[in-house]
Amino acid sequence: MPLKIMLKKKQLSAGRVPLLLFLCRMISALEVPLDPKLLDDLVQPPTITQQSPKDYIIDPRENIVIQCEAKGKPPPSFSWTRNGTHFDIDKDPLVTMKHGSGTLIINIMAEGKAETYEGVYQCTARNERGAAISNNIVVRPSRSPLWTKERLEPIILRNGQSLVLPCRPPIGLPPAIIFWMDNSFQRLPQSERVSQGLNGDLYFSNVLPEDTREDYICYARFNHTQTIQQKQPISLKVISVDELNDTIAANLSDTEFYGAKSSKERPPTFLTPEGSESLKEELRGNTLSLECIAEGLPTPVIYWIKEDGTLPINRTFYRNFKKTLQITHVSEADSGNYQCIAKNTLGAIHHTISVTVKAAPYWIVAPKNLVLSPGENGTLICRANGNPKPRIGWLTNGVPIEIAPDDPSRKIDGDTIIFSNVQERSSAVYQCNASNEYGYLLANAFVNVLAEPPRILTSANTLYQVIANRAALLDCAFFGSPLPTIEWFKGTKGSALHEDIYVLHDNGTLEIPVAQKDSTGTYTCVARNKLGMAKNEVHLEIKDPTRIIKQPEYAVVQRGSKVSFECKVKHDQTLIPTIMWLKDNGELPNDERFSIDKDHLVVTDVSDDDGGTYTCAANTTLDSVSASAVLRVVAPTPTPAPIYDVPNPPFDLELTNQLDKSVQLTWTPGDDNNSPITKFIIEYEDAMHEAGLWHHQAEVSGTQTTAQLKLSPYVNYSFRVMAENRIGRSVPSEASEQYLTKAAEPDLNPTAVEGLGTEPDNLVITWKPLNGFESNGPGLQYKVSWRQKDGDDEWTSVVVANVSKYIVSGTPTFVPYLIKVQALNDVGFAPEPAAVMGHSGEDLPMAAPGNVRVGVVNSTLAEVHWDPVPLKSIRGHLQGYRIYYWKTQSSSKRHRRHIEKKILTFQGSKTHGMLPGLQPYSHYALNVRVVNGKGEGPASADRGFHTPEGVPSAPSSLKIVNPTLDSLTLEWDPPSHPNGILTEYVLKYQPINSSHELGPLVDLKIPANKTRWTLKNLNFSTRYKFYFYAQTSVGSGSQITEEAITTVDEGKMAMASRQVDIATQGWFIGLMCAVALLILILLIVCFIRRNKGGKYPVKEKEDAHADPEIQPMKEDDGTFGEYSDAEDHKPLKKGSRTPSDRTVKKEDSDDSLVDYGEGVNGQFNEDGSFIGQYSGKKEKEPAEGNESSEAPSPVNAMNSFV
Repeated sequence: MPLKIMLKKKQLSAGRVPLLLFLCRMISALEVPLDPKLLDDLVQPPTITQQSPKDYIIDPRENIVIQCEAKGKPPPSFSWTRNGTHFDIDKDPLVTMKHGSGTLIINIMAEGKAETYEGVYQCTARNERGAAISNNIVVRPSRSPLWTKERLEPIILRNGQSLVLPCRPPIGLPPAIIFWMDNSFQRLPQSERVSQGLNGDLYFSNVLPEDTREDYICYARFNHTQTIQQKQPISLKVISVDELNDTIAANLSDTEFYGAKSSKERPPTFLTPEGSESLKEELRGNTLSLECIAEGLPTPVIYWIKEDGTLPINRTFYRNFKKTLQITHVSEADSGNYQCIAKNTLGAIHHTISVTVKAAPYWIVAPKNLVLSPGENGTLICRANGNPKPRIGWLTNGVPIEIAPDDPSRKIDGDTIIFSNVQERSSAVYQCNASNEYGYLLANAFVNVLAEPPRILTSANTLYQVIANRAALLDCAFFGSPLPTIEWFKGTKGSALHEDIYVLHDNGTLEIPVAQKDSTGTYTCVARNKLGMAKNEVHLEIKDPTRIIKQPEYAVVQRGSKVSFECKVKHDQTLIPTIMWLKDNGELPNDERFSIDKDHLVVTDVSDDDGGTYTCAANTTLDSVSASAVLRVVAPTPTPAPIYDVPNPPFDLELTNQLDKSVQLTWTPGDDNNSPITKFIIEYEDAMHEAGLWHHQAEVSGTQTTAQLKLSPYVNYSFRVMAENRIGRSVPSEASEQYLTKAAEPDLNPTAVEGLGTEPDNLVITWKPLNGFESNGPGLQYKVSWRQKDGDDEWTSVVVANVSKYIVSGTPTFVPYLIKVQALNDVGFAPEPAAVMGHSGEDLPMAAPGNVRVGVVNSTLAEVHWDPVPLKSIRGHLQGYRIYYWKTQSSSKRHRRHIEKKILTFQGSKTHGMLPGLQPYSHYALNVRVVNGKGEGPASADRGFHTPEGVPSAPSSLKIVNPTLDSLTLEWDPPSHPNGILTEYVLKYQPINSSHELGPLVDLKIPANKTRWTLKNLNFSTRYKFYFYAQTSVGSGSQITEEAITTVDEGKMAMASRQVDIATQGWFIGLMCAVALLILILLIVCFIRRNKGGKYPVKEKEDAHADPEIQPMKEDDGTFGEYSDAEDHKPLKKGSRTPSDRTVKKEDSDDSLVDYGEGVNGQFNEDGSFIGQYSGKKEKEPAEGNESSEAPSPVNAMNSFV
């Protein structure tokens, strides 16, 4: 059977198994390592490693090089066929084969023509194990023919007519890039009205007088030969109707006019394509380009739709002012009818393009090399698709398998070759050819039957040094056929391992995740198969980590003083650390005030600039550590400064020794005003280029009165001098006489040269021009040169006026260019400038990241990995990758809803990222896109993933209804975010007595499908506190709390009712009852003042707002009457905690007062009493505090009535 790789790591606990570490792995397609020690004597069939492209267009001016490189053991020999027959290179003196390879070099530069060597070439690489063949390489020389001579008559049109200026470039190889410019090599402006078609013609939907010009020129650029051909200029004149009549009457006849359409407004008609329908065929993977250009007045606008479908969002682009529709990476699904609509204010017209997408063959499974042992089995699979379906053909060693020598170990089954009981003679190279009318695929895959004893490729006695508590990786690279098993031993006697965990990787590497001092020693790797055994010893040393035992400390010092930072390092004695001091993560200033003495950094004469962060970094060959401290510089105590003044200005300036590039300036110093002059500053003015603007020329010491000044050519100089002492600088002197120097070639070239494309097909070269002073003479111009960096093209150059930009058109997308900008004037050129690199314009990326993988870390976090997009497909500067992700639906069917897409961007070339904040127990989808300077590329295929369950949120609401003497009924809504499947509800409750103390806690489990529960056998007239939460299989969610009271005992309420009857019927008794009532009121007032201390009437206010369910009953219906005054009609204030229906919402519940003495945020009336019903504070945990509110008693109800 074939060998297969087991990718899973094997972990062995040293505490439970002996030292022996064993792994048996089998591989199905083993690549032979390119280790020189192994390849010296290991046979291997040939493999083609490099070849020229299938369609190979060559430059006829250079030698032809047809590449064919291959590897194998023994080294393969090479032969070629041309047009299907053997190509004998020995008979052609112009053809040679590169030594050690199959690459052909045809020397046509000496003699001969490229056309002589056109044809189809194929290379064969052969050794004793088989033969590999290359693709069919079609060699054709590039062609850049000239335009045919033609006479172009001037075109005269009425204002508003349509026009097509034909280009019709010569047919070249490869096809030319077309663009329109004027005589000054400037691109002609294009718009919705004027644009270039895909065929190169220039289309005018309607002409305007500003279109009149005599230099409409079509250019054809042949990139392969770096040549540009141009058509004869076309002259166009647009005249108004009045001008037209005068012209006809004076000179012309009607027949000499181009076109005859009226200049009146008109609906659109198509200039291209013709008719109402057309056909278009494109190959899979290419870019589909559809074009519609219309004429009309006003200028029509183009719209695109796909019949019976929608345009792909990420692959659809509009070019040429929406006249061209492009769809990148087309597939069979993009086939169908596309409709373009041209519309203006007078009407609309449409054209239907029927698109058919065909496909050249593409791989589904390409055959891969097989390395088998004698007697084993294996398969070669070659699976391809295309439209039409490709034909699969097999060859062996370059010969069709039908006529190849028979091999009893192989059996052909369509796209699969099955090998059984292979022997060494079964080694060969097989070719799979998948072809249809649009192309072909050719793949080489060898079957190499080897019988090799084990070999260990890791160098013997390798020494590994690792810092303690870090991972140690000991290599054991190996090879053998059959694949060897790997065993590791520690020590020469094979002692057992203790306490550590060892990891054996599939490549033979032994990993010690946390290396300790006792991990030091000799380790032996042993490889075995049935043909033999090999072993190798490596050594491991564990070093102490480097530590900073004394770190620098924060310091505040005065300006001008001294500061010292200390940094003591402890390290392994066998390692030599390097200590480095940094300031603000950069090097220390190159200043003698900074000195390093052993463990100290000393800074003397501290200035404001010395403030910042100082870092001590200690590095060894194995690790590094650092510590930082901040230095803050403050101002010293100010002292009075002596009174001095700046110098007086110098005078009597004189120019002598006047030469072309130098002059001598002398002056007389002014008074120094009691402070010695330290230096003189000389400035100059260029009256020719920058009159009135003074520039720095030179500085000399305060003891000099003469200076020799260097001058530049073509400058009209004037000079002035300023004196400076430690107080400051004087005002400038009077200006000297003027001195004009002679012109010369420029000394400098422009700076800040850059090349950046603004469009996918251009390169904008910019630079900072020289100023007049730097020009050195009249007639300043610039020679702009460019060529592709990675090609052998000649430099293309153009001389432009004194500007700062030049645009190169028709460039390939995002290609590196070498750019030079050289200054010149009427005298000559500046020195040759250095080339800088730029890039032509970026375009949107063509490919999406591949192999997108999602790993779910936990219920709210996922990790995404992807393969990077090849640089060639990015077509621009890589900015990063962008992940779009969204929740497709919740795993709970009751909560399905669409959520908008979220975006995370990862900068640079990062190929993985984390998605935080996910919803537990939900289905998500995501895709990844690459981003360049132009924008986003296409999205990868959507990748779905599922987050596991989490804990639920709190129940949405909790409501207590139907209170009775000994029962309460609870109703609730499920959690708004279950975050999984609810398993049950948990209800905990406890009574609260009159002193606000909490009673015993009762715990009750309720099934998850319930939303209502009745508690029975409760105490009457008792307040209860409830804690309620939901659970999933993961755990408990947040809880919601509520309080409620059972109803009052009816016997006690009857007693209170009799008291009320006496009070409410006093007005019928007359004067005697009024006196009795007055006495009763006085007794009640005394009772209240005795209970409350007479300070605040809080109890009356509280009882007046007691729970409606326990209010005094009215007389007429057998209930207690309700006290009423102006306060009763006011709404409950903020302190009222529970609404009338006793429903508490989680998000808007507020805590109320705990008791009268805690001083929490309640509200008060002007008399200091509380507003609203009193209720206990909501609890997070049942055991917290003893907060509750006392249930009103019948006596309180009576007090409230009175």
